[in-house]
Amino acid sequence: MDPVIMASVPLLEPPGWATAQRQLFDLLDQVWRRFARDFTGPDGRLNYDGQLTTRDGVDDFYETFFNWPQLYLLGGADDLLAESERHWEGVTRQLTELGMLKDEYERGYDWFHQSESLLLFYFLCMAAPKRWTERALRFAELYVDPAHGNYDPEHRIITRPHNGSDPEREGLSDGDAYPWLPQEAQMYGFPLNWILADGESPPLESDPRLGEQMRRRMGRGDTAVNLAASGLVLNALILSGDTRYRDWIAEYVGAWRERAAAAGGVLPDNVAPDGTVGGLHEGRPYGGHYGWSWPHGWHSVGHAATVAALAAAEATGDDSYLDLVRPALDEMIARGKVMPFTEADSSLQSKWVAQLREDVHTPTLHVPFRRGDEGWFDYNPMTLPVPVALWHHTAADADRARIERLREASGIDWRTVRPFRSKEEAHHEESWFAYLSGDDPDYPERILAAAQAQVRHRMQRMERYRGLEVAEADIHLWQLTNPVVTEALVQLTWGGPQVLYNGGLQQARVRYYDADSRRPGLPPSVAALVSSIDPQATVVELVNLDPTADHTLIVQAGAFAQHTIRNVRHTRSRDDSWIGDLYDYGHSEPVEETSEAHDVNGPWLRVHLPRSTRVRLSLELELRTRPASYRTPFDEPSDGQREGGSR
Repeated sequence: MDPVIMASVPLLEPPGWATAQRQLFDLLDQVWRRFARDFTGPDGRLNYDGQLTTRDGVDDFYETFFNWPQLYLLGGADDLLAESERHWEGVTRQLTELGMLKDEYERGYDWFHQSESLLLFYFLCMAAPKRWTERALRFAELYVDPAHGNYDPEHRIITRPHNGSDPEREGLSDGDAYPWLPQEAQMYGFPLNWILADGESPPLESDPRLGEQMRRRMGRGDTAVNLAASGLVLNALILSGDTRYRDWIAEYVGAWRERAAAAGGVLPDNVAPDGTVGGLHEGRPYGGHYGWSWPHGWHSVGHAATVAALAAAEATGDDSYLDLVRPALDEMIARGKVMPFTEADSSLQSKWVAQLREDVHTPTLHVPFRRGDEGWFDYNPMTLPVPVALWHHTAADADRARIERLREASGIDWRTVRPFRSKEEAHHEESWFAYLSGDDPDYPERILAAAQAQVRHRMQRMERYRGLEVAEADIHLWQLTNPVVTEALVQLTWGGPQVLYNGGLQQARVRYYDADSRRPGLPPSVAALVSSIDPQATVVELVNLDPTADHTLIVQAGAFAQHTIRNVRHTRSRDDSWIGDLYDYGHSEPVEETSEAHDVNGPWLRVHLPRSTRVRLSLELELRTRPASYRTPFDEPSDGQREGGSR
């Protein structure tokens, strides 16, 4: 980790973003403790005395805490990791008692929900890999080892939409009909709507589409949302380095890439047990469970495919796997229409009304999220998590140009920051992109203010609902009350987007370790700001706000030390004459800063920050030069890593 960068530029007037960032850390440390006190029991489980009467619900318990270990990794309190582990253990016991888990894993459910459940687990693996490796490999083996019944290597398919640790869990529900509520039918319509295309819809309890037809056509074979299982297997690969996991990802994702290419580029959403696309739907490439037609379309298919494409690219070093996603994304954009949201046929009304606010009346680009016999439909404003994830991975001009075109087509000012918090704890990508483009220098302070507003709003919700006896229908209360917000900190300190909520692993240009405490995250009183994620000039400013104590941190290239810092140029000041003489009443301005450059040629760089100093680093990164790893700078290097660790 040579050289060691010594910060020497004096900090006289702390920048607003730095003080606001540390205030947010302090606020978050208070509120997660309050939530744990008011909503969880002594062993970490959630305060819930009811039953779960359907297969749904596991995700809602785990999602409550998904970003708590992420906050620890960013620099949250020392005891937050142990608290996050305690909640995972407690919730796992709770869900096992409720009959939802077997051997600590989901008995069998779709991957739209499984992937949401696993985010907490992935961040725990990232924060404490040695303690979580056994579970991670055991869970991944449910899919990699065909003996568990989830994977058919001959046809390269996951064998059923509801899959997991219980091979007896078949179909899509435990009753005669899928448990579909009238309000859900009103929002999303019905699956297999072509079956009754010319007739009236029967009552829910007797609709054949929600019973035998769903079991026969949608309860068997593979579905595109299963691609999110690649994230589970990538996590095992990162932890173990076992090439079996790499080979499985390449085989499974590769099979879906071939199917997409055969369909003209747009990913199909269903494969019959015999390996044929559309084999259960009279040849239709749409109609699978959580597929293009029902209920969410792109929101499930696109995100699962992106998780898989990024996993395959990371595992193999072959970025052509991203073509699993790009054609469908570009097809949707090509079919876009400019209209106010109030004129769109969106099935996500509540989400967009809250997020857009007054701009629901502003004409802007809408794209279709779903497709069926009637063509493309369900128009929504284009969400950016997938385009940004692709661009962040590749740093390619073409992937950035796609985002620029979306911005040009938008009638909404991307610099607008709203205090909006979805359960994904994301969706400020537009304003972050505007900041990275140099168009909004005030963004850091405004997004941190919005984050504080979100936290304080959640605090009021906590006060209102603590002590409530939660009914099964209201188990979303916990995730809607979780006061931990991390999106702003991820963007500003790591230079990455918020994790793809449906099963992604974290993306970041840089991460940090506290060298003195030998733990991940920023040291106390230290703030960080990434203002450019250009690999050739990733710019990071580090500020030590502490007036009495020095701090040393380690900058890591990439979320998993998979990048190499080729060299660094940093600011410095060699003159302390600004302090003045004994009888001077004030100080002068520090002399103009100079800069120095150093070769690094490794994934880590040590930076010493004396009290009340700051430094700006410009890092030249070479992306993905070594396998992704949970190894820390405090671990002994393996032989391969001593030799450079390149692919």
